[in-house]
Amino acid sequence: MLYRVLALVGLAIVAALIALQTSKGKAFLSLAKEARLEIRKVVWPTRPETTQTTLIVIAFVLIVALILWAIDSLIGWIVSGVIG
Repeated sequence: MLYRVLALVGLAIVAALIALQTSKGKAFLSLAKEARLEIRKVVWPTRPETTQTTLIVIAFVLIVALILWAIDSLIGWIVSGVIG
């Protein structure tokens, strides 16, 4: 099993090296480098900001769920009244 894993890792490395010699491979490498630079520019939120945003999202989801439940119940009540 160990030899199979090592062989697969070796083949993956060889395949990556071959792929980097092509124009598509070079374009992919360039994209990966640019993406890494952009990730470094991101200002990540602090823990309190993340907690506050998460709580706001949860509250909003609960409110929308209650509104949808009320509308569904109202429509169900109207339909059952019409059908009898």
